[in-house]
Amino acid sequence: MSPQEPAQAAPEQLALLRGAVPSAPPRDDGPQLAPTRPVAVVHVDTGLAHLDRPFEYVVPAELDEAAQPGCRLKVRFAGKDVDGYLLERCDQAEHTGRLAPLRRVVSPEPVLTPRTLAVCRRIAERYAGTLGDVLRLAIPPRHARAEKALPLEPAERGRPPEPTGAPWQRYVAGPALLTRIGAGESPAASWIARPTTDPALDWPAALADLALATLRSGRGVVLVAPDGRDVDRLDAALTQRLGAGQHVRLGAEQGPQARYTAWLKVLRGHVHCVVGTRAAAYAPVQDLGLLACWDDGDDALSEPRAPYPHTRDVLAVRAELEGAALVLGGFTRSVPVQAWLGAGRVRGVEAPRGRSDLPRVVVAGDDIDVERTGPAARAHLPSRAWEAARAALACGPVLVQVPRRGYLPALSCQRCRTPARCAHCHGPLALDAAGRRPVCRWCGRVEAAFRCPECESTQLRSTVVGARRTAEELGRAFPGVPLHRSGAGEVVDDVGSAPALVVATPGAEPLADGGYAATLLLDAWALLERPVLEAQAETLRRWTAAAALTRPGPDGVVVVCGAPSHATVPAVEALVRWAPAWFADRELRERAELQLPPAQWVAELTGPRLALADALRELDLPGEAQVLGPLPSLRGDDAGDQQRALLRCPYPVAPDVLTALRSMRAARSAHKEVASIGVRVDPDPSLL
Repeated sequence: MSPQEPAQAAPEQLALLRGAVPSAPPRDDGPQLAPTRPVAVVHVDTGLAHLDRPFEYVVPAELDEAAQPGCRLKVRFAGKDVDGYLLERCDQAEHTGRLAPLRRVVSPEPVLTPRTLAVCRRIAERYAGTLGDVLRLAIPPRHARAEKALPLEPAERGRPPEPTGAPWQRYVAGPALLTRIGAGESPAASWIARPTTDPALDWPAALADLALATLRSGRGVVLVAPDGRDVDRLDAALTQRLGAGQHVRLGAEQGPQARYTAWLKVLRGHVHCVVGTRAAAYAPVQDLGLLACWDDGDDALSEPRAPYPHTRDVLAVRAELEGAALVLGGFTRSVPVQAWLGAGRVRGVEAPRGRSDLPRVVVAGDDIDVERTGPAARAHLPSRAWEAARAALACGPVLVQVPRRGYLPALSCQRCRTPARCAHCHGPLALDAAGRRPVCRWCGRVEAAFRCPECESTQLRSTVVGARRTAEELGRAFPGVPLHRSGAGEVVDDVGSAPALVVATPGAEPLADGGYAATLLLDAWALLERPVLEAQAETLRRWTAAAALTRPGPDGVVVVCGAPSHATVPAVEALVRWAPAWFADRELRERAELQLPPAQWVAELTGPRLALADALRELDLPGEAQVLGPLPSLRGDDAGDQQRALLRCPYPVAPDVLTALRSMRAARSAHKEVASIGVRVDPDPSLL
């Protein structure tokens, strides 16, 4: 309020939601305003769900030049200086009262581009989150030194070399995909890669070819991989083809200045190609032409921070909004992508059937092995695996994949080892807190009379696995052979081609020159029995990743150990036949019958027991929506009274459930409820 303003004038208001009142020009009794477009529409980072909306401020004349759409700001909100982004400037305000002025422009750099804003808004809507939460994922923190050090104008760059096309000749639709992307078109493809030990034909070379074709068409590229080791391989392939300095890398391992410098290079147009982990999915590439993701089924691509978007969905939203090509590749196909394939959103790119370029896959512990070697056929290291390793060590290294430690104990049939499921909701069964009764981890019902659907057995069993013990057993079984361990905290990058035993956990398998002579997949049921919906799909993904490192043809063998002998397991059959497309289609059809995602929309609510009960009562859910639980939380190390509940509904009803979730969160935020309720949406949003 200025000194000349009458005492009865309306009190100062920070801002109001746009559209709440009729338009009115900004009042001229405050500070000297900018001569044109004096009203700033600002996203204020309040962190509160009920204030997740734009607010209006006035632009002082001294900030007229610096306050441009997309820049970072400081504004006064609730008596404090708060961060914000300038969304737009306009001539008239929609609030009739007095507007507060902008405090200062933190940086004139337009970090929030219109396309980034559109993507973040869409992701916030689909995951029942707030725009502020998504913006924190999309835009890295500012580093003033990086802004000053990097030139504003990009240097001239030559035209990239032509793609070789050799990696894509192995696939039926591969050359057509490469040609369409090079011509400036925007196809969407689900690519099932064929394993090879030839670096010139492997998946990093194939993605580098797509990047070259896109860059030659004058458009930009974003390549995403789940972890740093895969990014290293992509980075090396791009550097070899493009040369140094022609692309940037974005990942969590970078320091604040290095990451912000790489991000600014993309924003300012110094480079048009980005490779990185899930943070790279939001990179503001100019004239975007290709979004590619390797191994989208890896859970490392699922954001652990609210609102928990999956990188696959972020890329799909960007491809839709920016008219870019979308390529989702891997040695397997994830079930959500299989749903996209069935809906016609993507086209399949696969190699012709045949096994001449693949390693042999055998399953240890069958009836023939039992007749030949007795109980040793089903030991922790079966006789067939021991024989395969001994023969392979004569000519090269042997990879032994051991499941990770720390999986939640699950239950399965004692006789055939089929995972035990709830008769009501098909959720996984596990022992209760007392360790006496089998209960469902989804709906909480006690399974009083379990009967296996495969063999009619009524007995249950649990599985416990130790990776270190496996290494000790192998060391005693093969004395004098070099033994390497690769896992959390001690990841080995490569092991050469000399005979050696390599014990690795999934995802930490080192590369071997020319491939491994044999790969042993131990304790199959330790992966298959995990109490998660994706257990079989994740198991097949990890097995194929290890098998892809094995020599092709008769020179390489993959031995599956610990598989059941009385039941057919789809993941095992898919590996033996090398049929990932068949497995994904089968898994999708089974989930549709059981009303599980991605055939059904699912969201998870977590919070303290009483707060979660109140939130469920406040939810105005449609009649088609089901509530499963609440039950004790299973995520992280939650203890005490932390609980979770699942919401399940058909996809046509999902928008109404999302609206109810957003309303519930806003109401709890407005009422200053101390206990927070986490909302994790786990649907396939692109099918909404």
